[in-house]
Amino acid sequence: MLRPQRRVRYLRIIAIFKILQGAILLVIGVSLLFLHSRTRWMEGISDWVDGELMVAHSRSMLYLLNKLQDVVAGGLLQLTALVALFYAAVLFTEGIGVYLQQRWAEVLMVFATATLIPFEVRHVWLHPGAVAIIILAANCFIVWFLYRVLRRERREHAVAAAEEPAPIDVR
Repeated sequence: MLRPQRRVRYLRIIAIFKILQGAILLVIGVSLLFLHSRTRWMEGISDWVDGELMVAHSRSMLYLLNKLQDVVAGGLLQLTALVALFYAAVLFTEGIGVYLQQRWAEVLMVFATATLIPFEVRHVWLHPGAVAIIILAANCFIVWFLYRVLRRERREHAVAAAEEPAPIDVR
């Protein structure tokens, strides 16, 4: 799996996976930013819920609708959008750097992906689902694979440096 041709192929697949994740987060972040400024959108939801679900007779629906309005008005969506956009930028940087076979991008991807694995494990534990498990497994594989690649490259550079003859000092 770690032969040079296969290694490059796997790295490119991982890079494309990260770029796709970044694109999805970019869309989510931008939509959340615009969702915050759409009061007509909230009014449309209120009218639909009132007409279709008879909110006047449902305390739970009134409660949920009020919580949604609080989130939109309170700025939590803007904060979530900014975090999503920041992480999308990190994913794009990782993905493009790894696709171009840059070592710094591989190191960044190992650290950035590994730091989020505990949160993904917690999410899978609390809300098990096929998609969450697949994403967790993919990210664990990415960290393991890139760690092996980085370790092997470091070892290969050390062996190459040791095999190189020392310069002869002629005086």
